[in-house]
Amino acid sequence: MSLRNIFIVYRKELLDLLRDRRTIISMIVVPVLIMPLLMIGMGGAAVKVITQARQEIPKVMVLGGEDSPKTLSALRALETIRIVPAGSDYTNQIADKVIRAAVEIPKGFDDALHDGERTSIRIYVYGGEIRSSFGAEALKDFFNHLRDTTVSERMVARNVPEKLLHPLDIRQTNVAPPKKVSGNLIGAIIPYIIILMCMTGAMYPAIDLTAGEKERGTMETLLCSPVARTHLVLGKCLMVLTASVVTTLLSLTSTGLSFLLAKKLASGMPGGAAFLLTMDLPALAAVFVMMLPMAIFFSATMLTIALFSRTSKEAQSYLQPLMIVVIIPAVAGILPGVELNAWLALIPVLNVSLVSKEILSGTYHWNYIALIFGSTCVYATAALSMAVALFKRESVLFRT
Repeated sequence: MSLRNIFIVYRKELLDLLRDRRTIISMIVVPVLIMPLLMIGMGGAAVKVITQARQEIPKVMVLGGEDSPKTLSALRALETIRIVPAGSDYTNQIADKVIRAAVEIPKGFDDALHDGERTSIRIYVYGGEIRSSFGAEALKDFFNHLRDTTVSERMVARNVPEKLLHPLDIRQTNVAPPKKVSGNLIGAIIPYIIILMCMTGAMYPAIDLTAGEKERGTMETLLCSPVARTHLVLGKCLMVLTASVVTTLLSLTSTGLSFLLAKKLASGMPGGAAFLLTMDLPALAAVFVMMLPMAIFFSATMLTIALFSRTSKEAQSYLQPLMIVVIIPAVAGILPGVELNAWLALIPVLNVSLVSKEILSGTYHWNYIALIFGSTCVYATAALSMAVALFKRESVLFRT
């Protein structure tokens, strides 16, 4: 094994790659500019939409209630909703977002409350629509208050202490330090970003160093050099790994700066204290170390697939579906209820996503960490061996 030859190949590929505009865009522009813009833009848009929805007075329809003037007048006096004339097509109006919700008051509702009979209220909403949920929330608050008031009046009339309804108080206290709370919240996002950037940063260099060289006709020249093919593969793979790591580091840096900016802006806003999260740098460094074998695995796998391709276009058609294959376990790792165990610790990508979430929350399962790091190194070695084996086959290098 000649480290000098590997470094020569690496330096040559690095210089060539830095001259490629597409590589610069994928390595620098995307992680530094586009990712923060997406995060800040989407976050700002979401806050704006929710704020506007909160400020809007929802239109609701009251069905029935003609024989319950007390309840009807109390509903009309609410400032949080606006009553519109009743109609038989209320379901279509809710679905078409003409009104936000509707409430059905049964016959004799006021009398039932007065006589102590059991009755019910039905609220119609557009499931999953935020403005409809706000309208339904206003109606629920009204009828919950009406229910509590009615119960209190009945107990007073019967000389029953109201405290009998509340024999105990339930209080919830957070015992986790702020660092753990912050890590648990951001631990679902940071691993996903790192995995995605590792994949994105490695894609275009892997294509350019294999299928791109075939198209340019420089592969034959490279093979004529007095360098073993194993060294060529390792040099190229090291270059792809560099692109992947640099992309990930730049993405993490820009994301962290965006996070600090959003934190600063939120601290001066009402309710912004809830956004005052902290990032544990040692835990983030540990996550990055766990990601390194996976980055090698991605680099060698993409290099192998791109080497098998005849053109850059064909390589892209092969590697694009691979993005979906990687994103699915990365997303599965952030789903609630998916807990790390010995079996999941052996599944590529998913294992790193799960253990990274645990590390960022301040929990270090050293047995799982060792298992995941070791298994990922095995996968990376297997992918590198496959790349070396394909690079030694003339039928693959000169496919037509």
